Amino acid sequence: MKHQTLDQLHAVAEVNTQPVMSRTQRLVRWAELLEREPSRLLTALAGTEYRALPERDVMRADGSPIAVAFTDPVLHDEGLKDDSYGEAKRFFELTDHQLHEIVCYCHVGEVMQSSRAALSVRAAIG
Repeated sequence: MKHQTLDQLHAVAEVNTQPVMSRTQRLVRWAELLEREPSRLLTALAGTEYRALPERDVMRADGSPIAVAFTDPVLHDEGLKDDSYGEAKRFFELTDHQLHEIVCYCHVGEVMQSSRAALSVRAAIG
């Protein structure tokens, strides 16, 4: 098999670089990632509902449920650009209320078990 760059492939074929997973598939993938280590303690984001939208969109934390998604090469290839609140909201097509339920500390304290986050992700599929 001959290796070719993406530019070379564009010259001879139509290359589809658009994401292929549906919203539901992306959310299921995220839930499955969280379920791999159900007892893993994850960092919650503090007070997402009290932040102004620009501040909320850039919120992130090492070891958060969003960070778990961002480390996955499949979701990264699908277009997940970083582990911020705003990027998760965009990529997973979630409302603020749905994402708040998944990542905010007011429901679980400063840390949560990965299994709890997975349940919240699955609830957002509904």
